[in-house]
Order: sequence, then structure tokens, then C-alpha cells
Amino acid sequence: MRVKTPSESRTVMTDLVLPSETNPLNNLFGGELLARMDRAASIAARRHSRRITVTASVNHVAFNRAVPLGSVVTVEAAVSRAFTSSMEIFIDVWIEDRFTGERTKANEAIYTFVAVDDTGKPTEVPPLEPETDLEKERFAAALRRKQLSLVLAGKMKPADATELKALFTS
Repeated sequence: MRVKTPSESRTVMTDLVLPSETNPLNNLFGGELLARMDRAASIAARRHSRRITVTASVNHVAFNRAVPLGSVVTVEAAVSRAFTSSMEIFIDVWIEDRFTGERTKANEAIYTFVAVDDTGKPTEVPPLEPETDLEKERFAAALRRKQLSLVLAGKMKPADATELKALFTS
């Protein structure tokens, strides 16, 4: 299987925040943003695997800034690490100032998707090779996050979580 890069899965979705998508404070509903992030992550996972993909988990979401009515919102997603059949997708959310055009990072999230065949059985995905410093940082951190998740779920013994242990020992 050919090794791929995060840029090959990069997905950018830009849209406006409309009145029907806002809460009483005239900010984008969190659930609406989660749906947008899920769609972008799904496309990124499919671009990487060239398979049907399903959301396995939402590992992290940070709502750092409100996204006001009328904002131009850009959701950027890319595979940060590929495992056997699963892929971690890192998502950045940007809002654009209506007057200056300056972009500000508003939110971020990390989703996990699994590639499946036509019967829904998990199937192998291509390996990923990060290129930029940020991609390399996210790639390394993805293994720690996966090990932590497996330990918390009781699917991995803490003693076997080598990447996690390395954080606490020299």
C-alpha cells in the first residue's frame, strides 16, 4: 500500500453562519459545528483510505471562541495518523473577520474514523508520512492519544503503553 501524506487528505469547507444555525446569543450552535467538523473529517478519512469510512469517536473538541451570526467559517481537516484500519483526523476551525479578512483559529477537534468494506468490516488503510513540523507533532501525539484511549477502555495494560510511559520517565 502506498504511503500517503496529510496533504493528500486535506479537506477545506467554508460556509456562512445563518440565523437558523444560531442560539439565542446569535452564535453558531455547538452541534452544528460538530456536524460540519464530522463532514470534513469524513471526507479527509475517505480521501486517505479511498474506502467507506465511519466515525468511531470524537476524541477531543475545544470550543475556544464563539462563532457569531454572519461569520465566514472554515473547517480544515486532515489525517494526522493512520493505524491498521483507523485514522485520527485533526480539525481546525477558523473564523474570518468580516471587515479585514483576517483569520482567527476558533476551535479544534480530533476525530477517529475507521475504514470499512462494503459489509461494514474494518479494512486496512495506507500508512501516513507527515511532512511539516506541525504534521510530525500531531503524528507523534496521535499514538499517545490512542494508547491512552486503549488503557482507559481496558484494552491495553498501562505497562504496555510505551509512548505514555515515555512522557513520565527519562
